[in-house]
Amino acid sequence: MRRRCDFRIYAASKEYMENIITVENVGKAFTNHVALDNVSLEVPAGGVYGLLGPNGAGKTTLLRIINHITAPDTGRVLFEGHQLTADDLVHIGYLPEERGLYKKMKVGDQAMFFARLKGMGRNEARTALKQWFEKLEISTWWDKKVQELSKGMAQKVQFIVTVLHRPRLLIFDEPFSGFDPINAEVLKREILELRDQGATVIFSTHNMASVEELCDNITLINKSHNILTGNVAELRRRFSDNRYEVAFDGDAAAFRAALAPMVDDLVPGAVNRDGAHTATFALRSPDDVRTVIGAANSAVTIRSFNLLLPSMNDIFIRTVTENDSTNNSSAQL
Repeated sequence: MRRRCDFRIYAASKEYMENIITVENVGKAFTNHVALDNVSLEVPAGGVYGLLGPNGAGKTTLLRIINHITAPDTGRVLFEGHQLTADDLVHIGYLPEERGLYKKMKVGDQAMFFARLKGMGRNEARTALKQWFEKLEISTWWDKKVQELSKGMAQKVQFIVTVLHRPRLLIFDEPFSGFDPINAEVLKREILELRDQGATVIFSTHNMASVEELCDNITLINKSHNILTGNVAELRRRFSDNRYEVAFDGDAAAFRAALAPMVDDLVPGAVNRDGAHTATFALRSPDDVRTVIGAANSAVTIRSFNLLLPSMNDIFIRTVTENDSTNNSSAQL
């Protein structure tokens, strides 16, 4: 039987700024490569924030700057309203994409080692580790060597040592890499539970379905620039282009005749499994919803009338493609 343990994450107190992380005009260049160019963003406290972008866009560089691993060439990072310093790192847990466990050490010894590095006492660390190992059903791994673990198994261990000291900010770089679908769901559930206990989560991922499931807000970085920032639900509405899908009973020709003068790109669909006709179309203005519904109702019986929301994957591809096209056009001028 699984035991549920209660991990209390330090919630950001009322006196803290609304944003746990503020990135202001950050730039970072390496030899012959600009990793970040004047990037700014704000991470609200208490939610899940997605950092998205193609490979090489600059996401990991930004996460390393937030973790004080490397310094920006320009700009600054604020933690809870003040300049980020090494003293703030005790409040941050970081799971990098490049995993860092010592293969020859036993799992339990290594977990204790990392816990002690984060300032936890020996008894406190052992108690918390035992709870987490039981929670994730890996108690039998304590005396195994890391080299005996699969990539996914090692990932569970590293996740535990990342969150063990109850940091206010958790940063995960590609956290679902190496997990099968079942264990990926376990990790998602734990991330949401940590959020509910007061932690703020930043994670970088290529898994757009996870973004829709987990993230409140996102920033999309492409070729070192922040090209899109916003609330996930609001972005999906904004990128919908006022396109709707309707299911109805009645004469399809009468429906088309009623709506054709009022909408654009009216596309008849198949009859659905309930026997209703379907169609999609774009409103010329969001203010036309009631008028269009009234016109449709005068011709047929409406079963459903829904805004078609694009997936985050669609938004990602569209935004990056348009940004690349704009950059290519500018380069040719």
